Amino acid sequence: MELLKIRRNFQITIPQDLRKQINLEVGDYVEADVQNGALVIRPVKVVASDQEYFFTKEWQEKEAEADRDIAEGNLAGPVDNVKDALRVLKTSDI
Repeated sequence: MELLKIRRNFQITIPQDLRKQINLEVGDYVEADVQNGALVIRPVKVVASDQEYFFTKEWQEKEAEADRDIAEGNLAGPVDNVKDALRVLKTSDI
């Protein structure tokens, strides 16, 4: 457990060993909350609104499914052109 001192303007410095444990870098964001009387600070990633879809549960499930298909070799192709791609898609059971 680290001992931190509250400085002017109620600022604290997060010790290096703690920063390394949770991969905090200058410019990162953290959120703070009180849980059971304790101040809890955890890192958060800020995502641009036009990229939020990628981090939805549904999208991540489909990404995991695609990763499994690739690992298992459940692939169609490769193809060299659009005509061949359409033919593979129409005749493939993948």
